[in-house]
Amino acid sequence: MARTAREKSESGIYHVMFRGINQQDLFEDDQDRQKFIKTLAIYKEKSGCKIYAYCLMSNHVHLLMKEVQEDISQIIKRISSSYVYYYNRKYCRYGHLFQERFKSETVEDDSYFLTVLRYIHQNPRKANMIKKLEEYKWSSYNEYLNAGKIVDVDLALEIFSEDKMVAIPRFIVFSNEKNEDKCLEYEVSKKINDTEARKLIKSITGVKRVSEIQGFEKEKRDEIVKKIKGIKGVSIRQIARITGVNYSLALKA
Repeated sequence: MARTAREKSESGIYHVMFRGINQQDLFEDDQDRQKFIKTLAIYKEKSGCKIYAYCLMSNHVHLLMKEVQEDISQIIKRISSSYVYYYNRKYCRYGHLFQERFKSETVEDDSYFLTVLRYIHQNPRKANMIKKLEEYKWSSYNEYLNAGKIVDVDLALEIFSEDKMVAIPRFIVFSNEKNEDKCLEYEVSKKINDTEARKLIKSITGVKRVSEIQGFEKEKRDEIVKKIKGIKGVSIRQIARITGVNYSLALKA
C-alpha cells in the first residue's frame, strides 16, 4: 500500500516528531544529547533551515522548524542519519535507531505556532521530569531567555512585542500557563508487564524457562532476542531484566 503523501506547509513551518524504533531510548547519557544538539546546529547551517524550538526526551524528539533551501524530509534525513552513525559507532550496534517515518504537522498561523512552542517546552514538565521549565537542559526554552544559539527566537518573541524587554516576560508567562494543548503525538502502545512478557517469549521461542536464553550460543541467543524485540510493548531493559541477557548485548542483537 502506498504511503500517504506528507502534508505540505504553505508557511514552510512544521512541528516534527521522531522517536526511537520500538520506543527505544535515543540518548544513553548527556554526551549523546550534546551530540544531537550539535548535529542540529550543523545541519541547520547546511540546509539553511530555521529552528524555532527543540526538546529532547528519552525516546523521542520534538522540533519546530521551517524549511528554506531544502524540504523537511531531506533535512530530517540528514540530521537522523548523522546521529545514527555516531550512536551506532559509540555503542557497537547496527541497524535503525529511529522509527522509519517521522511525524509532522503544518503550522500555518501565529496562534498555533505559539501553541506548539509551548507544547514542546512543556513536554518535560508534563512528564514530571522537572517542576520549572528553565530546569530542563535539553530543550530550547532557555535560549529564549538568554539569546538563542541554535534557535531563531525572534519570530516568536516579536509576536509578543517588538521590544525584547517586553516580549521575554510575556513569553515566560505564556509558556508557563496551564493548558490542555494537544499537538502532534505518536500513539503509544500498551506496555507489557513482566508476567505477560514471559508468556509471550515462551510462546514465540519455545523455551521452557526465559532465563535459559542467556546461556545459549551467541548466534542462537541473538536470533531469539531479535524475535523478542519485535514484540510490541516490550523494552530492551525489560528483555535484559527477565532473560538475564546483558543490556548492551540485547541492544546489539
